[in-house]
Amino acid sequence: MNNDGTPPLTTAERTFLREVAVRSVAAAAHGERAPDPVAIADELGVPLTGRLAETGGAFVTLHEGEDLRGCIGTIVGHEPLALAVAANGVAAAAHDPRFAPVSPDELSNITIEVSVLTPLREVAGPNDVTVGRHGILLEKNGRHAVFLPQVAPEQGWDLATTLAHLCRKAGLPNDAWRQGARLHVFEAEVF
Repeated sequence: MNNDGTPPLTTAERTFLREVAVRSVAAAAHGERAPDPVAIADELGVPLTGRLAETGGAFVTLHEGEDLRGCIGTIVGHEPLALAVAANGVAAAAHDPRFAPVSPDELSNITIEVSVLTPLREVAGPNDVTVGRHGILLEKNGRHAVFLPQVAPEQGWDLATTLAHLCRKAGLPNDAWRQGARLHVFEAEVF
């Protein structure tokens, strides 16, 4: 069980979601529509039930070598998980405003990571955040920013550094997290 009480994804569900992400990124790189997750599920013999059919948050992250190449997701789900991964795969490849769209020539060098999120929960403060376990959503003065759980460890950041970078990402002073900021945490199954 995940800490929020949901069962972890099965190996078949992870394989299916990864295939949805891979095909969605490839479709976007070729200027095509996202593939239909129902058709992929039928092809792989994976029923679209349980967590795959539930509304859930998910991110698709693209790397080219060690460099980030795109990352788009939804923290709070508004569609079934299978559809969210398909939409976010296309968005990460073609609509991340920080990067040019992925081209077909780049596909062989792109690594795709899927993060399936647990629901957000507000915490009292920084002492309730565990770096590497929790993703963090910081909100203050109508601004917000989020990091997935794997970001801080990948960057070698401690909690204070992570919160300072979140503030910067939200367009706030580095120390804005110290007073009046709301923090929400979530966990992620990353594959």
